[in-house]
Amino acid sequence: MQNESDGYTKPQEFRSFLFLTAVMAPVLTVIIVAGYGFAVWFYQLFAGPPGS
Repeated sequence: MQNESDGYTKPQEFRSFLFLTAVMAPVLTVIIVAGYGFAVWFYQLFAGPPGS
C-alpha cells in the first residue's frame, strides 16, 4: 500500500508547475540573455566594435 507522503499531491504539483513556468522560466531567460549581452560587450571591449 502506498503512503500519501510517497508522492506529491495535485495542489503541490500545480504550485510547482506555476513556479517553474511563471517564475523560473522568465528569470532564467533574463539571466541567459543578459549573460550573452555581457559576453558580447566584454569581447568588444578587447576586440573593438564590429567593422573596425
